[in-house]
Amino acid sequence: MKKKALGILLSSAMAVTALAGCGAKDADKKGAEVANSGNNATSTTADSNNDDAVAALISSTKDPVNLTLWCSETEAYQKVMAEIVEDFKKQYPDVTFNITIGAESEANCKDDVLSDVEAAADLFVFPDDQLRDLVNAGALQSIEATYTYNPSETNAASTVEAASQDGKLYAYPLTASNGYFLFYNKQYLTEDDVKSWDSLLAAAEKQGKTVGMEVSGAWYLYGFFAGAGLEMKLGDDGKNICNWNSTDGKYTGADVAKAVTEICKNKAMKSCVNEDAQAFALNGEMIADVNGTWATNAFMEAYGDNYAATKLPTFTVNGDQVQMGSFAGYKFLGVNAYSKNPGWAMLLGEFITSEASQTKIAIATGEGPSNIKAAASEEIASAPALAALAAQADYADLQRVGDNYWAPAATLGQTLVEGSYTDVQKLLDDAVAGITQ
Repeated sequence: MKKKALGILLSSAMAVTALAGCGAKDADKKGAEVANSGNNATSTTADSNNDDAVAALISSTKDPVNLTLWCSETEAYQKVMAEIVEDFKKQYPDVTFNITIGAESEANCKDDVLSDVEAAADLFVFPDDQLRDLVNAGALQSIEATYTYNPSETNAASTVEAASQDGKLYAYPLTASNGYFLFYNKQYLTEDDVKSWDSLLAAAEKQGKTVGMEVSGAWYLYGFFAGAGLEMKLGDDGKNICNWNSTDGKYTGADVAKAVTEICKNKAMKSCVNEDAQAFALNGEMIADVNGTWATNAFMEAYGDNYAATKLPTFTVNGDQVQMGSFAGYKFLGVNAYSKNPGWAMLLGEFITSEASQTKIAIATGEGPSNIKAAASEEIASAPALAALAAQADYADLQRVGDNYWAPAATLGQTLVEGSYTDVQKLLDDAVAGITQ
């Protein structure tokens, strides 16, 4: 997207407030008019335009501003968002705000928004792979008018590109760390131990400890097949393309499936969800776990001075050590196209995703900022979890899958964990049939 004039004249701000209740097409059209009117301003500086836009929004606000924000249900996210919202209120003391923060699983955000867009939150945090469906459903207000800064300039180019569709920015980039890697306890594991699943599990078993990963979770299972060079992606027609049942190539789907089952047979291995892994780590049982930045605080608490993180281990396929792949992605903050207070929703969106706020979120949650300056700060760039994520990035793929992927892949993962199959090829054939239907 070409740089929009950061300043928006008084008339521009008034136009923003007129977006309420518009459908996607009308909202886009009015958003473009707002942006264009800002671009046409030649007699005023950008800074004064910004001031005029905010001043106009304030002066046109007579009633209390009611907004709802949905974000992760985790305690860390809820707490830091509450602090940021209070900072926002202090920034504009002449306006009365009623801002409600709701706990919303990011994984379910799209479905919950689209179940009733008009009743959904004014702003909501969601993962990047949900953008396409939200845009196509007309649920997102395009970000064509800005008040305080241009998010296309302050955030990493990759996050801006992922938050855009057909040349329009549809959400504010928030984080650039939606992936997974390995947390581990240096008291029990060396850097050599954590390089492969073989050495990792051997070390844990020898010490009577465990290692965790949600193998039955479709998001994590992807890492094994992707690492072995097998494909799972979204086609241009919106349907999944998957060859996890491949019978040729260096590694077949059956080779990978058997390798996963062998890992899960080890008595030191626990296939468990995030919350259970954190509990096992806190009670001293689990000394390593495949997880993401959202779990940073729990593992820091559990492992103390021995807290460490690294890229995913290699695993054995047909006698070879194969590096695990992974999904990678971003988190965005979207503004509901049907918000009754779109101007304030957009201004709050800018505030939550600003450099200062992203830094607060990163420190509170362990997630990496998309803001360029925030991500480059020494405090954040030196964090072990983010360093591990950066090391895994060379083996990670942007998450782009259709809805039909999740249930069949999860079923496949659970079956591999249990080893409850007799014909591995039929198991894979059935899974791929479900994924690509």
